[in-house]
Amino acid sequence: MLPTPTFHHVHLNSPDPDAAIGFYTRQFASTSKITWGGMPALQSPNNVMLLFNKVDKAPPILPQSAIWHYGWHVTDVRKTLADYKTRPEVKLMPLYTDADSGNYVYVNSDTWPNVGDVLGLTKAQIAEAKAKDIKPLGGGGFAYMAAPDGTLVEYIGNHPAERFNHVHMWQEEPFCAQLWYQQHLNAPPMAGRTSPEPVTEATCKVPRGADRTWPSLNQEGMFRTPRAGVMFGDVAVQWYAPQGSAQLAPSRGQRYDHLAFGVADLDAWIAKLKGEGVAFLEGPYPLGNTRAVMIEGPSREALELVETK
Repeated sequence: MLPTPTFHHVHLNSPDPDAAIGFYTRQFASTSKITWGGMPALQSPNNVMLLFNKVDKAPPILPQSAIWHYGWHVTDVRKTLADYKTRPEVKLMPLYTDADSGNYVYVNSDTWPNVGDVLGLTKAQIAEAKAKDIKPLGGGGFAYMAAPDGTLVEYIGNHPAERFNHVHMWQEEPFCAQLWYQQHLNAPPMAGRTSPEPVTEATCKVPRGADRTWPSLNQEGMFRTPRAGVMFGDVAVQWYAPQGSAQLAPSRGQRYDHLAFGVADLDAWIAKLKGEGVAFLEGPYPLGNTRAVMIEGPSREALELVETK
């Protein structure tokens, strides 16, 4: 079996890459501006990049593609939040605590704690938490901010070091997506994001849960079951089912253009993926001092394999 690829970069379309990179270096002190393959990039300490393609106008964000947002570990989420509150360029995103009141928090641990392994509480669980006067746990948690070009960034603490941590996606069948990434990209499942029963092509289609949960970026709440994920080294790629009924759009040309993974032997990966019937969108083609191919994932997300010899 070929080794699991490394997570290489998220490729973004931006009318002003320098301004976007400057924003990130100001918010995440561990990052730096570099050039890779002739393109401007932001580098995280774990060698993951945001790679930018300059475009003439703001890239489209709709219709929704499979790529939702990406996230960073921070060492102290509350200190980070306090710092961001002093920076006019940072737009903090509220996490609504229920469907009706309009109340919100900025860190999820400032509202009622989870019950079981589903993120957030349903309406019934919120009513029970209120009746029992259950208090927030406080401490570390997740929070969101808006970033240039309409991107959404999650920052999560408290962790030992600051670094790029995950990409969160939508997939029309999350467990089928997990199976696809396991079979074709040799990615191990993410702990805590697996089905209680073994996932096969016959069993991976699991209906979206009926209940929304809070806290949520949307006041109407979020559908958070089923959820699934895989790991590429220390970077998680994880999924929820889409929140609406529309089919997910191809990612090419949107603000999040594609995800990229590093492989040592591109020819071996091309042979493997062609033998498995994976759709190729482009390539092989030169990319800086190396070469790459572009394939298509299970919900039309573009995935680049970059040779990293």
